[in-house]
Amino acid sequence: MATPHVEEDARETFIVETLVEAFADLMAADPSAFRTKFRKMAAEPFAFYRGSACVFYADVSADEDRWADERTSRVWIQGDLHAENFGTYMDGSGVLIFDVNDFDEAYVGHFTWDLKRFAASVALLCWQKALSDNVIERLIDAFVRAYLDQVRWFRDSDDDSDFSLNLDTAHGAVLDALKVARLASRTGLLDRMTQVDDGDRVFRALPGVRRLPDDERATVEEAFARYLDTIPADKRQRGITYTVKDVVGTSGIGIGSAGLPMYTVLIEGFSQALDNDVVLSMKQAKVPAPSRVVDDETIRGYFEQQGQRSAVSQRALQAHADHLLGYTDIDGVGFVVSELSPYQSDLAWDDLNEPDQLEAVIEQLGRAVAKVHCVADSDSDQTLVEFQTEEAIAAVIGDRLDEFVTEIVQFGSRYAETVRADHRHFVEAFRAGRIPGVSSA
Repeated sequence: MATPHVEEDARETFIVETLVEAFADLMAADPSAFRTKFRKMAAEPFAFYRGSACVFYADVSADEDRWADERTSRVWIQGDLHAENFGTYMDGSGVLIFDVNDFDEAYVGHFTWDLKRFAASVALLCWQKALSDNVIERLIDAFVRAYLDQVRWFRDSDDDSDFSLNLDTAHGAVLDALKVARLASRTGLLDRMTQVDDGDRVFRALPGVRRLPDDERATVEEAFARYLDTIPADKRQRGITYTVKDVVGTSGIGIGSAGLPMYTVLIEGFSQALDNDVVLSMKQAKVPAPSRVVDDETIRGYFEQQGQRSAVSQRALQAHADHLLGYTDIDGVGFVVSELSPYQSDLAWDDLNEPDQLEAVIEQLGRAVAKVHCVADSDSDQTLVEFQTEEAIAAVIGDRLDEFVTEIVQFGSRYAETVRADHRHFVEAFRAGRIPGVSSA
């Protein structure tokens, strides 16, 4: 039998090798950005979890999933479902929605993967709030039961797009986030990011923003022109809307976007009034973590490139996606294009500390997850998942609801313990310079 020390060494090696395999190209392109990413991941177990989806999928794909059949293993999933990947947005029909708000890792896979990833994130977040194991299990239980209840609602409903968390249906901290978002304005966003120069808007010279040389700007504008062809015909606006006014460059420095080249594009909007200008993000799309463990050529072949994969996934997972959502490429590399909306507001998790407060929020998040799973099926405009997701999930669970809930609860608690240990391994490996390509100095 291996000694505990040997087993711990093996786990560190597994973590390091998995991270390097997932991020080697980006680490080589921008080691400084990854040093920043890894320092942020080192801060706490939850931060490590956010930045290590590849480790999660390497683990979870090795486990037996008895809830995955021919259909439920082929569901559109968010792919990185943790507590901080929810927030507000203005949907394509003009309604403020609280929902999943990050689709960088979206793919097709086991529906349970989203639930398990979120369950572990709840356990990690609540452990850091010093809540008891019993309370943590109660919160995960509430999440899964709300998810399943909403799945049943979708199964019995005639229109999957009827349900959303909005100003009329949300409550508690979720409603508070929507109210904060409602107070925002496009003018406020424009004033923060731009200034009026010689009668027109241009981007401000802010930290992290760089002016582009002429050849790079020309390349970006050519890519932007190709992006316009990816906007669905029924969402395309006419006239001067897409006229480019300014372009700047930046790069991702967050835990999830480290090293990813990004451009910010200022366009005219639907009129020449300065307060109608629109800011777009053009970000290099990454290889989603679930795709590293899904061995299905039909799924893989459905996507032309990662920018297209990200945009198609978001359109599938949102009932009314952003009218400006699309994709392009630069030198053959996929980029996803979307609006930088002023109406984005996140949950104030730091202010949520009592079990009853948390349960009210987490129950609503369970319903939001059911929504993104159930709208992304044969009723949406994609052709990869051509069955009713809600029917498939209800069928595989059948009368084993309590058994299913218990399994997700137990996984969340157990895997959170694994993550806390993994975090220690990661910190020690990073401090000691044992992660190839990125030094801690």
